[in-house]
Parts: sequence; C-alpha cells; structure tokens
Amino acid sequence: MSRYKVDICGLKTSDLPVLSNHEMMDLFKRYQKGEVECKETLVNGNLKLVLSMVQRFINRTDNLDDLFQIGCIGLIKAIDNFDLKHEVRFSTYAVPMIIGEMKRYLRDGQMIKISRQLKDQSYKCLQMKEQFLQQNQFEPSYLEIAKELSISEHDVHMALETLQGVVSIYEPMYSDEGDSIQLVDQIEDSNDEIRKLNDQISIQSSMRLLNDKEREIIYARYYDGKTQTELAKEMGISQAQVSRMEKNALNCLKKNL
Repeated sequence: MSRYKVDICGLKTSDLPVLSNHEMMDLFKRYQKGEVECKETLVNGNLKLVLSMVQRFINRTDNLDDLFQIGCIGLIKAIDNFDLKHEVRFSTYAVPMIIGEMKRYLRDGQMIKISRQLKDQSYKCLQMKEQFLQQNQFEPSYLEIAKELSISEHDVHMALETLQGVVSIYEPMYSDEGDSIQLVDQIEDSNDEIRKLNDQISIQSSMRLLNDKEREIIYARYYDGKTQTELAKEMGISQAQVSRMEKNALNCLKKNL
C-alpha cells in the first residue's frame, strides 16, 4: 500500500484527520438533529478507516482508487444508518458495511460472470458469515451458514466460491534466480502429442551440445531425481562444482531450445 500512502484519489493520506470517539458521538448527535454540515466532517474524519480496509484487498485488484471510492460509499451508508442507541463504536458498525461494498464491487467486476441468483446468495452467505464472526469471534462453518439460511451446504460452498478472484494462467507460480514458472506451464494437455514429440526431439538434440559430465548431471538430476549432494559424492567433486556445471548445462539447453 506504500505507493498510496501519500496520495489516493487526490487525497494526501498523511493529512487526513482522525476523530476521537467523543468527537464522533457529538457530531452524530448534531447531524441526526439536522445539522447536515456535520456529515462532511464525519466522512473526512473516517477516511483513514476506509483506507485501512482497502489494504485488505491490495492483492485482489489494481484499481485501488476505485476501491477506495467504493469504500467511501459504504462509509456514507454507515453514517446515514448509524443508531446511537446501539451503544457501539462507529467503527465496529461501519467496517462490515465498508467491506461489504468493496467485496460486492470486486465480485461484480469479475471476468467470469455469475448469475444474479448466485450473486444474491453469495451476498447473503457473506453477510451471515460477517454477523456470525462479530458475535462469536470465529468464522462459521459451511454447515452453520447452510442451516441459518435454509440452503444446502453445497449451495453455500458454490456461493462463497464466486467471491474468489480469477487467477491468470500467466501468474508466476515459482521463481528461481530470475527464471519464473507460470501457471500455464503446469497445465497439461494430454491430447497435444505433436507438441510432446517436438519437445522430446528438441531436448535430445540440445543434450548433444553438452559435454559428458554436464549430460550426466542433467540425466541424474532431472531423470533419476538425484540431489546435487548425491551426485557430488558419486562423481568425486564438490557440490558447488555440480551446481555450477548444472547451471551451465541448463543455460546451454535454454539457449538452444
């Protein structure tokens, strides 16, 4: 969130005011008596609360400015509906509403479109889940949500699954010294026999470019599954030498492939 610490939606976050609980209650009393100008002070005094909620979803979207604005809508709804009779801190009341608006925005903006019925069901499941968490300080099971909403456990699972973000097949899954493996590299296509044959021919051709020791190391490491330590003992050399020759061999194969 550091790149938004200074400026988000044109606001200098370091300059945002923070209201004390006493100031907040006084403003709410005045606002609910008709002093509408107090609403702006309440909004500005709680923008850092919205900002802290944005941080929870930093890995779910690149549009953090939009998400911040959506959170502000939740904040305004919370201010309009807050009842002083509840005798709870405003932040306790507002956080679920802010998060709810953000999650609905992320859910409705998914690349995979979900039916309206399933979206509504997922919202009810999420709402019940958050209420249960507030009351019991731990998350409910799918079975508990299902009983509360009178639906099947499978329906709860499907509804909550729709809230998960879409992962790109080009998402890096593993990185080693700058060389990353993407998700698409791990997806097997059992019907692509021509590609398999071409790959096999390319590898065999490339292996001929290696010297005997490099070829021996590659076969032992990637066909027999031996460790560098095991190879070092067998070949009578150090593990560092094995590592260096393996790296040189792989670089040679990569260039040729």
